[in-house]
Amino acid sequence: MYQYEYKTLHELMDAAATHNLSLSEVVVRHEMETSEQTEQDVRSRMEGRLAVFKESIDAGLNDTEKSVSGLVGGDADKLLKAAPKLLGPLAKKAAVYALAVSEANAKMFKIVACPTAGSCGIVPAVMTAVAEELDVDTETSVNALFTAAGVGAVVSRNASVAGAVGGCQAECGTAAAMAAAAAAEMAGGTNDQILQAFALCMKNTLGLACDPVAGLVEVPCVKRNACYAILAITAAEMALAGVRSVIPPDEVIEAMNEIGRMMPVALKETSDGGLAKTATGKAIAERLERSMAE
Repeated sequence: MYQYEYKTLHELMDAAATHNLSLSEVVVRHEMETSEQTEQDVRSRMEGRLAVFKESIDAGLNDTEKSVSGLVGGDADKLLKAAPKLLGPLAKKAAVYALAVSEANAKMFKIVACPTAGSCGIVPAVMTAVAEELDVDTETSVNALFTAAGVGAVVSRNASVAGAVGGCQAECGTAAAMAAAAAAEMAGGTNDQILQAFALCMKNTLGLACDPVAGLVEVPCVKRNACYAILAITAAEMALAGVRSVIPPDEVIEAMNEIGRMMPVALKETSDGGLAKTATGKAIAERLERSMAE
């Protein structure tokens, strides 16, 4: 067994306590062990992911055209230019960036699937917005991304991050929980507060259906990313204030896994239920089908 092996969030926390490390340091050392690479190589690769975060945000903001389907595109720019009425600067940035990355994905631009393409806007949006608003340096952001990756890996191991298996709670739910953990770390949270942010966020995504209209990762996926980016920030803020999840983080993952297994197949990326089967959803699917046939 590797020295820094962990299969649950409890084990991750224990490893950090045993070695007097942060969660991110445990994740880094585990990655070094399993990949047989140096710390510099491991960190350099993760820093590259941060660079793609920025690239995909810029791509989504700069290209305001509609996607091939005509369903999404230009909303990130629209929100960016609108005078804020309800959201504070951090929350608005996160929403704009999440829309931008998700729109970039719909147009087949380069993104980081963290953990999936359908939920690709949440982690980049939250981390980039927090870094800008709190003036967080690159090293701190890289550490936070390792933490996000570490907790996401635990979800993948003990449940699923695939909408086809667990519904969108597995995709956007996991992404939001990863983002909440990262945000808590970037804001100076303790190891415990980071995992509390994860739990507070994930448990408020339980039961979320995966119901893409016409089978495309566009509606409701793009705007859902923006909404759940703000949930991630809310969960991190609560955790940093000392609010705790009554249900421990690992048990929240267990619950998500169980709910996913109980969820009807129609709500697990098949487009056979939910928004995909509304009158408008079906009309869109029929229109796109005719367009492809022509």
